[in-house]
Amino acid sequence: MKSLLLRYAVSVHYCLLGAAASYGQTTPPRTMSVEKGVAQALAQARRQTISQLAYALRFELPAQKNQPIPASETIRFTWKKSTAPLQLDFKEQPDHLQRITVNGKPIPIVFRDEHILIEPTYLRAGANTVAIQFTAGDLSLNRNDDYLYTLLVPDRARTVFPCFDQPDLKASFQLTLTLPRPWQAMTNGALRDSVVAGDRKTMTFRPSEAISTYLFAFVAGRFTVVTDKPGNRPMTLFHRETDTTKIRLSVPFLFTLHADALRFLEAYTARPYPFHKFDFAAIPDFQYGGMEHAGAIDYKLSSLFLDNGATRDQQMARATLIAHETAHMWFGDLVTMRWFDDVWLKEVFANFMADKIVETAMPGSNYDLQFVVDHLPAAYAVDRTEGANPIGQPLANLQEAGSLYGGIIYHKAPIMMRQLERIMGKTALRDGLRDYLKTYAFGNATWADLIAILDARTPVDLQAWNHIWVRETGRPKVTYQLDQQDGKISRFVLRQSGEDGSPRQWPQGFEVALVYPDHVEELSVTLNGAEASLPEAVGKAAPAFVLLNSSGQGYGLFQVDTAMLRRLPTLKNPVMRASAYINLYENMLAGQVISPAQLAELEQALLTTETEELNLRLLTGHLGNLVWSFTRPEGRLALATSVEQRAWQAMEAQRTPGMRKLLFRLYQRVALSKPAQDRLYAIWRDQKAPAGVTLTEDDYTALALALAVRDYPADGLLAQQLARIKNPDRRKRLQFMLPALSGNVADRDAFFASLASATNREHEAWVTEALGYLHHPLRAATSARYLPQSLALLEEIQRTGDIFFPASWLQSTLGAYQTPETAQLIRRFLAERPTYNTRLREKLLQAADTPFRASKLLY
Repeated sequence: MKSLLLRYAVSVHYCLLGAAASYGQTTPPRTMSVEKGVAQALAQARRQTISQLAYALRFELPAQKNQPIPASETIRFTWKKSTAPLQLDFKEQPDHLQRITVNGKPIPIVFRDEHILIEPTYLRAGANTVAIQFTAGDLSLNRNDDYLYTLLVPDRARTVFPCFDQPDLKASFQLTLTLPRPWQAMTNGALRDSVVAGDRKTMTFRPSEAISTYLFAFVAGRFTVVTDKPGNRPMTLFHRETDTTKIRLSVPFLFTLHADALRFLEAYTARPYPFHKFDFAAIPDFQYGGMEHAGAIDYKLSSLFLDNGATRDQQMARATLIAHETAHMWFGDLVTMRWFDDVWLKEVFANFMADKIVETAMPGSNYDLQFVVDHLPAAYAVDRTEGANPIGQPLANLQEAGSLYGGIIYHKAPIMMRQLERIMGKTALRDGLRDYLKTYAFGNATWADLIAILDARTPVDLQAWNHIWVRETGRPKVTYQLDQQDGKISRFVLRQSGEDGSPRQWPQGFEVALVYPDHVEELSVTLNGAEASLPEAVGKAAPAFVLLNSSGQGYGLFQVDTAMLRRLPTLKNPVMRASAYINLYENMLAGQVISPAQLAELEQALLTTETEELNLRLLTGHLGNLVWSFTRPEGRLALATSVEQRAWQAMEAQRTPGMRKLLFRLYQRVALSKPAQDRLYAIWRDQKAPAGVTLTEDDYTALALALAVRDYPADGLLAQQLARIKNPDRRKRLQFMLPALSGNVADRDAFFASLASATNREHEAWVTEALGYLHHPLRAATSARYLPQSLALLEEIQRTGDIFFPASWLQSTLGAYQTPETAQLIRRFLAERPTYNTRLREKLLQAADTPFRASKLLY
């Protein structure tokens, strides 16, 4: 969303005329400007004057989602005398405010630029009480026919109720809900009592601990409620799943995984769980994988409830997600960043701790392999682009905070943190984190605060180390020179510079593998400057090939030894293979070493030799991308037919169910030949999966969608699939998507046109999945004309959507295009808007990486 911040000193005094909110105006001078959003200057000023904050909120939830929600609140706080009006944040229309009293006395309603202004003459130094009657804002209530849930990160509490919406004004929240009698509800505080009156009931909850506004939440509606007490800790689960197999297979694990994560975190941090309750809800098509509301975590239902066809990769992803959100109870909820420019701080520790938790909670898991596969490709996917952003970013106003989220803070930051642990040592880092949590418990801290604590525990200058990793964008390009004499290594030197050609240097450590026909020798290297030698390699026999970053702990575009290409299956260590696969793909994208066609041929052969499921996931993902994004349309059928055959053959030879499932998904993703499509249709029609592959309702829905986007000639295919779906939430999702998959261009045109209305974008997960089919490469001839309007809507998408929606909108829209015309359209769009919002420009350039690179590699 383009920034329209008007920074000016104003004084506005509205006089309440009668009972209605009619206004008069005067303009005496004031010391604090009033502007939309939550400016950092305003947040800093309020932090100096407000303390001891508590909210008591009451909402009257109707049974019908389109009816207004009457609400009231009482805000108690201690105020330090100031000459500026007190600003309460409320992003709604003035008519949503009915009455305001301060310390028991009614005052005029003064409302401007998303703020309620309270003159200092109505306040007193010390304790104050502000009571407000209002109509709740709808933007972040996520209302459905028979349930709703709040999602208030980063600055969306103000879209629901008036508040001081900044992370460093922590408060207790006491909630009362009056709602339809059959509904259930959950919030941060425990239930105190529930009183029934006719077809309504009133649920009163106890006050929460001190938390930031973005962590306040409630869920209400028709949910199944399950309670358990793993590890002697009571927990409650809310869910809307109806598949009895998923429920039976998933629910026990959900409680166990949470209990395991809590046990690990209490031991690692040396602090007990910091909140008095621990509950969680599984919500259909939740916008994120999860959200760490203190004591009331929300998850996407499909991430938690797995069926008997789930791969080990899916099981690991669920365990990691649960560990991530549970870790937030300490890192983010107990200690919170002071301002959202440090939002990555809570995310890096949630991911960092999640990796450690899963290592202990999932028997047989390969922690190092999981780390490489989860983080390196996702970080590179942003950092290699023209829109790369640093880990730490400045932020002047919270209304821009949502755009800070992305692959860099979730994936590059954990890589940086693992480098920090490598520098400091595991014990020193752990002890420093314990000190950090103790020092700032139930308060706020910055990255600088943490670095100051850690810096005292290591001789390394962390302040200097921090700059390139946190404040700079991009990645290094790492090369090597191996000299040999008489069959032995005489010199081994590594060099680095910025991938962009700059002389920048990333201090880091990683491993180099010398691979011989009968063994591998792995050497550690510390590359703190432009160059580092590896003296321990001197005198060793010259290897068959060299693999840089063999442990996957390094970060950058690493030089590939071409002698490795035909010998990849000889690497016995799965982490080494993963690192090699990732680096080969990145070099292909950079136009170095190997072409898309050559990589496709190489990776097809590896489908039958790879023995690790996580690595197979990498290979199948690469091959799908190579078919659809990095092969010209006239050559696509030939490559797809080859991949189909290789994938099916590998699936039939594979014994592991999860790996069979991955290979079947690749087959389904690339199927272009008529025999392959006929085979898929027969599987869908008869609901008979290939031997050793378990397909569930969700899989058959995905299969129906894959056939539909190919215009497979089967009458009523999607209508039949819709009739098969039993869960009402999943049925509504498919109903929404049907026009986007229609074989009729007019239907698809009408669907795209409907997305101009924010009402039709409420279910963001539905929208982005539908866009993926709407812009499928097979539909490019008709869908390309949607691109100009898709880009024009981006500012509106950011203004009305949740934090990941702009990026997912762009990825689903642009991700499969490959022509120079598309690349030119994007560049022209930006060139015509020289003052375009900087962060939206970055998101657009990140999403455009595939069309930019594909157009250069293929045309």
